Amino acid sequence: MYKYLKLIRYKNLLFIAFTQFLIKYGLFEAFGADITLSLFGCSLLALATVSLAAGGYIINDVYDVETDKINRGENTIIGTHISEKTGTTLFIILNVIGVGIGFYLSNIVGWPAFSALWIFASAILYFYATYLKQMAVVGNIIVSCTIAGVVVIVGLYDLLPAINNQNQPTQALLFSILLDYALFAFLINLLREMVKDQEDIKGDYNTGMKTLPIQLGTARTNKVILGVALIPVAAIVYYLYNYLFENTYATIYVLLFILAPLLYVMVKIPEAKKKKHFTHLSLILKLVLFFGLISLGLHKFIF
Repeated sequence: MYKYLKLIRYKNLLFIAFTQFLIKYGLFEAFGADITLSLFGCSLLALATVSLAAGGYIINDVYDVETDKINRGENTIIGTHISEKTGTTLFIILNVIGVGIGFYLSNIVGWPAFSALWIFASAILYFYATYLKQMAVVGNIIVSCTIAGVVVIVGLYDLLPAINNQNQPTQALLFSILLDYALFAFLINLLREMVKDQEDIKGDYNTGMKTLPIQLGTARTNKVILGVALIPVAAIVYYLYNYLFENTYATIYVLLFILAPLLYVMVKIPEAKKKKHFTHLSLILKLVLFFGLISLGLHKFIF
């Protein structure tokens, strides 16, 4: 059973669901927004999201068997503990569940056209695993867009259908905050995906991938990562100066848990060469993403 939980990255799925509940209860309801989804509806939204995410993890592993054998050795699950056929079957089942729930929710909130979002997400995760991830940068952008989508989808289903002439300013403000978080998630995950490509360069090269490190080499890719890292750092400094600087607790939180680790990554990335270096930096970026997104539930207290 644990192998299946590990295959679907259950810790990541729990964090996805946790983030979506934080958006609803820590941001929307904490500030008195008009919302659409009940607790049951939000639970279904989270279930649909994690179903597609789990399916995406599985199909990615199915098409990455040879690469993972080189990069992860004994930690490979597909092809070792679970067959590729079983993995593909699980992918189909999880996608049917995710798209089905998404279709149901779209009709419940009165926006049936939103059903297309789930079909598109399912398709893009499949094409990413089978083709797009082999393309330099494109695959990184696709994955990062899906991470941003985890944040935005809550606003589309819970906030947007409840907008009217009276509450439009409040709803629009909260949605703009949500978009800021989505952009943050996109940029940090993009950085992490590029670092992970550095970490997995050996297996990717031996299986014919065309990731950025393979195209440019490790040293040049580190320079690209450094350049990309300047974007979220500049954005966070701008946000601090314009919106948070008068709030001492918020400023300390952002400086300590988000900006400082990002600056650490920028200092360390030029000298990173070995797999262990990139593994370490990938973990730091994952923590930055974690602390950034959980601040969704802290607005009422310190923001």
